[in-house]
This record gives sequence, structure tokens and C-alpha cells, in this order.
Amino acid sequence: MAEKQGNPEPCKNGQDPETSETEVNAEKKEEEELPPFEIVSGSRLPAFFFKFQFRNVEYSSGRNKTFLCFVMDVQGKETGSFRGYLEDEHISAHAEEAFFNTVLPECKSGVKYQVTWYVSSSPCVACAERIAGVLKKNKNLRLIVLVGRLFMWEEPEIQDSLRKLKAAGCKMKIMSPQDFEFVWQNFVQQEEGQEGPFVPWEDIQENYLYYEEKLAEILQ
Repeated sequence: MAEKQGNPEPCKNGQDPETSETEVNAEKKEEEELPPFEIVSGSRLPAFFFKFQFRNVEYSSGRNKTFLCFVMDVQGKETGSFRGYLEDEHISAHAEEAFFNTVLPECKSGVKYQVTWYVSSSPCVACAERIAGVLKKNKNLRLIVLVGRLFMWEEPEIQDSLRKLKAAGCKMKIMSPQDFEFVWQNFVQQEEGQEGPFVPWEDIQENYLYYEEKLAEILQ
């Protein structure tokens, strides 16, 4: 496979480089009319969003949101298993930050938290710093993050933030085809009459191996 380049987006919620000026102005106007902070949450996301947002493509043009599916097992004074998904909405918040603001605002002493995220892309610098800070503060929290693709992985500050996550105890992996299938089965709402098994896209295995190699190089 030819050598791939890093994500060309200027920021996590950046515009598609090929987006026309008219479309950009329309999106800016829409953003100005929307509330400054909102996070969409639920138990299952639409199949269309999964197929588009989670696809482990080379370039993520147009994929300007982050989708985060989570499984949280709690053991101790309080026990239980919880799952759901969070979706960025607008430009003022990211799903990773929203998880710690809404789903797990505090880790209680005497309780162990085993959390697994399935995220459409790896975190930006700010989100990585927030995650690392939470993990350092709460030794009873174990977090595994599986990402569909790496966000702007060629940028030195992004690489440094991923290494800080590892140092803080976060276990990060690239989503394999089996992980995508798990999300499809457990977090995707399929339309009535269209239920069916997960159908891998053509380059899913190739892109998985590519991103896995890049992540290993960054974290070594």
C-alpha cells in the first residue's frame, strides 16, 4: 500500500478542504444560530452515522464529529454495567470530555471502574490532557480506548499527547474488524426491515494494520 499522509484537517471539527465558500458560510451561520454546547447521547446510533463516521479511512474529510460508544462496568459499593454513546454536537465540546462531565463526573472511593471506549477517531490534545488528568487522579479507574483512525497523527503535539495517555495508564488500541462488528451489533440502531450482519468495507483490514503500525511507532 502506498504511504499515507496524516489527516489534513486543521482541527478536529475542521472543514473539508474541498468545501466551497458558500457551504462554509452556511455552516458558520448555522453554528452561530445553535446553542454553544450540546452533546447528543443515547443507547444506539443510526446506522448511517456508523458507516460514515467510524470508517477507518485514510483521510477524514467531512467527518467533523466524534462518536464515542462506551461500556462501563462498576464493582464495589455500587455495581452495575452501563453502555451508550455520545456524539459531538457543534464546536464547543468533544465527546471524550462529555463522558467525564455527564456519564462519569466523579469516581467514588471503594469503587472500581472498568471503562472501554470505541471512538471514531483518537483524541485531540486537549481531550488527551483531560483523560490523562482523570486517570492520574483516580487510580481505581481503568480505561481502554479503541479508535477507528488516528487524528492528525503526524503532528508532534498529537504524538506527545498520546504518549502521555499511555504514561497515565490508558490502554489505546486501533479498532480491528472484529471491534467494528462489536459496535455494529451492540451500538447501532438498524432500520426496521434492514437488519443484517456487519458488512466490512473493502479496505478495513488494510487500514487497520496501517494505523496499528503508526500507533505502535508513536507509543514505542
